[in-house]
Amino acid sequence: MNKPEPTNIDDEISPILMAVLANRMESIVREMTNTLLKTARSAVLAVVRDFSCSIVTGDNRLLCSAEGAPVHIFGSSLQTAAMCDLHSDLSPGDAFLHNDPYIGNTHAADHMYMVPVFVHGEHLFTACAKAHQADCGNAIPSTYYANATDVYTEGALIFPAVRIQRDYKDVDDIIRMCRKRIRVPDQWYGDYLASIGSARIGERRLIELTERYGINKIRSFIEQWFKYSERRATEAIRKLPGGKFTGISTYDPLPPVLPDGLPIRVDVSVDDVEGRIEVDLTQNTDNIALGLNQSIACATSNAMTGVFNCIDPDVPHNAGSFARIDVKLREGCVTGNPTFPHSCSMATTNIGDRIVNAVQLAFSEIGDGFGLAEGAMGMGAGAGVISGYDWRLGGPYINQEWLLANGGPASPTTDGWLNFGLPVACGVIYRSSVEVDESKFPMLVESMRVVPGGSGAGQFRGGPGVEVIYGPRKDPMMVVVSCDGQVNAPQGVRGGHSGPPAATFKRKTDGVEERLPGVVECRLEVGEKIRGIDAGGGGYGDPLLREPERVLRDVLESWETIERANKLYGVVFSGSIEDESLAIDVNLTERRRAIGAAAGCDE
Repeated sequence: MNKPEPTNIDDEISPILMAVLANRMESIVREMTNTLLKTARSAVLAVVRDFSCSIVTGDNRLLCSAEGAPVHIFGSSLQTAAMCDLHSDLSPGDAFLHNDPYIGNTHAADHMYMVPVFVHGEHLFTACAKAHQADCGNAIPSTYYANATDVYTEGALIFPAVRIQRDYKDVDDIIRMCRKRIRVPDQWYGDYLASIGSARIGERRLIELTERYGINKIRSFIEQWFKYSERRATEAIRKLPGGKFTGISTYDPLPPVLPDGLPIRVDVSVDDVEGRIEVDLTQNTDNIALGLNQSIACATSNAMTGVFNCIDPDVPHNAGSFARIDVKLREGCVTGNPTFPHSCSMATTNIGDRIVNAVQLAFSEIGDGFGLAEGAMGMGAGAGVISGYDWRLGGPYINQEWLLANGGPASPTTDGWLNFGLPVACGVIYRSSVEVDESKFPMLVESMRVVPGGSGAGQFRGGPGVEVIYGPRKDPMMVVVSCDGQVNAPQGVRGGHSGPPAATFKRKTDGVEERLPGVVECRLEVGEKIRGIDAGGGGYGDPLLREPERVLRDVLESWETIERANKLYGVVFSGSIEDESLAIDVNLTERRRAIGAAAGCDE
């Protein structure tokens, strides 16, 4: 092994070289991402891209995450720290599997693969690939188990930073454990190989980069990049008005544990002098006997996501900028730092979505031009976990679907995004392909469409929801749905309206529909269908201030209805859609809006 270079982090990095190295790190993470995307076996990874890659420094600071899902990557350094704490003998060729939510992971379904990267004998980086599993050994065929009363009921295999490779070779004992307990073992093993391959690509490229520039230059870059990122975050926060602001987003009722729902309160304190923000999650209830409890990684991630959504978007997302945001947690609280054995099965979604939204609501209390509305939350039927028997393969199948849109939140300057997905992922996860899903699994998608009028009205409207209908082709299908937002829909802000709520239905063979609860394990016989409607994002600002041309465009695109355009936006049309003569009646619109402004124009 080459002799290590002497430690020196005082080398000055020019702005040009800093930009080159920062972008080189991003490109390494993107290559890791493409590797996993192109080689994964399950549709939830190979199509939906429900995974994230990142680079963490050897002393456990997040350096780079490119386009990783926020809920996945903010906690990467917690997991690498657990790896270092539990293993004093890290060596080249090691790889570790970590999915323990009590020591840094998000939830049991996220398998994090970590490869310590050594350069000249120094543990300089850790390459990380976190992949959401189609199945993680849960007691029910789903990686999400909202009704799990504790980790024992949840049933997932837990690996607390366990060594899965030594000297670049698999530890077969761990592989056998997974293959015995996971419902479609070959699918899991294919995803495992893809994830390990992704991390190894990161290892190789990081070593090559360090050899090219020298270890001292890379050390200096790391420290100066963090300082630059912290400075940018400080400047962004100082532009905000100081004060304490509160946001409350209420999780839907889930009897018998949550008969009245669960308010999630977030207090945001902005210190515009020091350039710091504190997000206080402690004013919430204790851990509950459901799989909804937040892990530390998720609670911290989701609070920070809400903050970064509301400040300068050009601030880098790494340990440097994170240093200006303090997330206050309380042990044994539903919004972070759970006590064993409370389940965190759904920590990456549902209540996590409410935390992101509540932070955005708090920022909107600053005044016009700040914060965002609530984005649609909830894992509706479009995100159901499907499972059953595939006659074509002669064996079982399981997959996390991602045929939902979930309308995005309106901002002070833009409409909500159609393919938002979930607040915790901020649109990073891809939509499923109907054709790919139907070819890989014995399912049939009857229809999928944008819901007209499916968004919260506002000067800037929320993103509309989508309706999807699907079912089995030949044999019965189980669909596990955990849909929040059916009762407490996404809120609008600054005069914007709430988005329409989500809904789930079971359509029987005779066409009669049964309304389903938010959390359900639904068995579909051949000929039966499940129909899901996403919630729409909340609006921002008074709908009467929306440009009439925007309203016309939404009507022509079938995203909005003529009735709502008149009632909520005060826009009056002449002509018709059918003969392509629909146009704004300027005089009647001005009169209608004047009346609406005087009398109020409520949905």
